[in-house]
Amino acid sequence: MPEAAEAASTPVFELDGARATIRLNRPKHLNRLQPDDLDALLKLFDRIEADPAIRVLVLTGTGRAFSAGYDLNSVAERATGAVEEKSAGSAFEVVANRLEDLSVPTICRLNGGVYGGSTDLALACDFRIGIDTCEMFMPAARLGLHYYKSGIRRYVSRLGADNAKKLFLTAQKIDAREMLRIGYLTAMAPPETFDAEVDELAGILAGNAPLAMRGMKRAINEFARGKLDEEAADRRARDSMHSAEIKEGIKAFAEKRPPKF
Repeated sequence: MPEAAEAASTPVFELDGARATIRLNRPKHLNRLQPDDLDALLKLFDRIEADPAIRVLVLTGTGRAFSAGYDLNSVAERATGAVEEKSAGSAFEVVANRLEDLSVPTICRLNGGVYGGSTDLALACDFRIGIDTCEMFMPAARLGLHYYKSGIRRYVSRLGADNAKKLFLTAQKIDAREMLRIGYLTAMAPPETFDAEVDELAGILAGNAPLAMRGMKRAINEFARGKLDEEAADRRARDSMHSAEIKEGIKAFAEKRPPKF
């Protein structure tokens, strides 16, 4: 994964075969997210959804941190502004929810620390692979900020109520091993094998049946929210039994070769 010493910018998009990568790119400020970054992320998500050749997304950061979260100066301006504006939290919430709902499987490559709102951005991904020196904390209670509801829901559904309470109410920092223990990380790796682990998972996901994965990801997310569209899930399951994907999958299994979806 390139970590180029380039000028700070909105997120950088890279495409390598079936794999798309979005890299947060403000390393001097630990990839702190600006309003322009949120707008750029939404446009990149639309680009990914519009390209059927993209089978997996990796989200990462430039430099020594994944992200320091949303720019607190922007939050402060809204908090003290005389005119009621759309809150920073709601703008960030739209991005995190859109990321969670992407049809392609997503991996967060946690190349370093993950703080504040970016902890929810990572949770919105399907998998999180962290370098063994990464750390996280959620400082909302220290800032007097009541976090947006879908972010709290993600914490609870992914990590359980007790872990969500510990992270939100104490605002304490935890290290990579604790992140792995509570289920925040899918996997943890030392620097020498970190990229290989991300690449291996990305390759597995890019090689599986895209329509079947898309449907199952949607059902899993709906189950986690307690809002399963049963009719739609049943219809997708029935349709899959007559799809080109299942024909190729069964044929490849019989021929003892990797399927070509």
